[in-house]
Amino acid sequence: MHRSIIGFHQDLEQHWVAELDCGHCQHTRHEPPFFPRPWVITEAGRLEHIGQLLNCVLCDRQQMPDAYAPYRRTPVFTNDSIPNGLRAKHSTKTGVWGIIHVQSGRLRYRIHHPYHTETILDIERPGVILPEVEHEVEPIDLVEFFVEFWAKVRD
Repeated sequence: MHRSIIGFHQDLEQHWVAELDCGHCQHTRHEPPFFPRPWVITEAGRLEHIGQLLNCVLCDRQQMPDAYAPYRRTPVFTNDSIPNGLRAKHSTKTGVWGIIHVQSGRLRYRIHHPYHTETILDIERPGVILPEVEHEVEPIDLVEFFVEFWAKVRD
């Protein structure tokens, strides 16, 4: 999934790392001939690349970023109390991840573009919600679940 560069920092070995709007980071080394990125060496070059897109393989794996923690959760929803907004395509904001926790029953979880997947969630299989990726839920049988929202822990 393509994510926007929002900043840069150097790792312990002084390699440049792009900070992405999803919360993940990605090395952007200048190592010709395989990784020709001379722009990363200068501050001006890095600034010119703020806002550009990089493919985030950690988002593709639905892997929660490090340094994220839960900050809010919904009430427990049942078949009768699931808001219509959760049954229709919707998404979280930039940088906000979520986890769907099923307490009983089963829930169909559809993730739309770019993944187009459908998963059955139950008590043993939670669902990861990626920032800004449209998704929806549908009860399969009597279900109880809640959604936990995660964001970057402030320094």
